[in-house]
Amino acid sequence: MLIRQAVLAKIRDGDVTLQFRRWRRPTVKAGGTLLTSIGQLSIEAVDRVDEASLTCADARRAGFDDAAALRRELAGRQGELYRIRLRLRGDDPRAALRHLVPTGAALDELVERVRAFDRRSKQGPWAVQTLRAIADRPAVRAADLAAAAGMERDPFKVRVRKLKALGLTESLDVGYRLSPRGEAVLRRLG
Repeated sequence: MLIRQAVLAKIRDGDVTLQFRRWRRPTVKAGGTLLTSIGQLSIEAVDRVDEASLTCADARRAGFDDAAALRRELAGRQGELYRIRLRLRGDDPRAALRHLVPTGAALDELVERVRAFDRRSKQGPWAVQTLRAIADRPAVRAADLAAAAGMERDPFKVRVRKLKALGLTESLDVGYRLSPRGEAVLRRLG
């Protein structure tokens, strides 16, 4: 579920507590979380609703001036209408993980997880190569890193997110860099 930066800022401030989406099936579920640029959101409820039942209060809680503005935003989109109740849960847990640099067996286990990405990949090894590319070219656009790796940008970004989930990389305004944890893994990889 993508949320615009301006809306994320309002969620962070507590001014927005609802989102509305048209989906064939929901992409989030109640009790789940969503990682965003402002931190981790808690998905508190996901309910199918009728568009006719939308109120001005609903619209304001979703960051719109009134129900008509919300309806205009939803116009032309396909699928059932869902109301998502959410709140900021806290910081992105990956941010703290980036600074936890394991040693000994814990570092070996993390290195093995990175190597396992390469072993399981049907398209060939990518994880170690991606770590090295980010280390060699920090703050370089994802599209440029992907092209250098002979990949399309979006599949490349999916792979970087897998490394990010382990706390090995962090996103910058443009491109990425290795975290202290990622640097330790790359040193161990040699």
